[in-house]
Amino acid sequence: MQRKRYAPGRTGPTARTGSAARTGSTARTALGLALGLGLAAGLVGCSSGTPSEDVAVDAKAGLAASAAPPGRYQTLFEPCGAVPRAVLQEMLPGAAALPDPERDRAYRGTAAVTYDTDRRVGCSWRADTPEASHRLSLDIERVVSYDSAVSDDDRAQEVYVRKQLAANIPLPPTAPPETGGTPTTGPSSSTTGPSQPAVTGGATPVNAPASAPPGSTAPTAPTPTGPASGGPTPSGAPSPTGLEPRVLEGLGDVAYLDDVLGQPRASSRQRSVSVVFRTSNVIVTVSYREEAVGLAEAPDSGELQERARKVARLLADRLEE
Repeated sequence: MQRKRYAPGRTGPTARTGSAARTGSTARTALGLALGLGLAAGLVGCSSGTPSEDVAVDAKAGLAASAAPPGRYQTLFEPCGAVPRAVLQEMLPGAAALPDPERDRAYRGTAAVTYDTDRRVGCSWRADTPEASHRLSLDIERVVSYDSAVSDDDRAQEVYVRKQLAANIPLPPTAPPETGGTPTTGPSSSTTGPSQPAVTGGATPVNAPASAPPGSTAPTAPTPTGPASGGPTPSGAPSPTGLEPRVLEGLGDVAYLDDVLGQPRASSRQRSVSVVFRTSNVIVTVSYREEAVGLAEAPDSGELQERARKVARLLADRLEE
């Protein structure tokens, strides 16, 4: 039996097999590293784009959150059917004496012509007799703001304020900021302090705006609503105390009443009472007018105001339904 001599460097099947195995293992390792690095780079690329997208989404959400809220009301009710017949009989006392067709027509009312009944509606009723003429009218407006930064309620308040100022009824005063430094105001008001409050708190509210700088006159601010009765004074018959044009409480969000006595005529006297109030983004105006014919006295202010306020309360309750 012959032995084969070992020759260094000689390659055989076994040697080639081991070398190939080592080469394949090295290739697989390199391929794994390459795949791992590529996957990591892809993940880094995806994650780097996410924050910018989140910022864009957050920015859009912030813009949406800053938009002013819409008003409470999106539609309006039918006005001619909003006043019960029993109330109309009180508002139009002369209608009871009219013939049946005319009486029914008077109680039915006449709708105002509008182009969008979701934005503005109105109705009027009228009854004439030889002794007096009565007319009731409603105007209901839904205010919409087309500015995303201004709410419907705020826009409606702007419209309401213009109406009130046009009626020469002062706005309620804004409470001045409280300051603890009363000793500092003492010396400056000591020269006029003893006499100023007595004058402004008495019967000269016309001068109150001029003396507005002293913060102590703020409590007397409601009194300017009294002189607003100066509106009817040209007719020589100012409204009685407590019945002058004024701000009303407990009606809608804000409200006021205007009372105007017309110029005397040879054959008639006329008085008009208006109650205006705002609830959210809806403004309601109730106008009630009486004209006395002949030598009759001027229509009673208290009676007309109470009737107009009754209708206004009915409409305010209707808006709360």
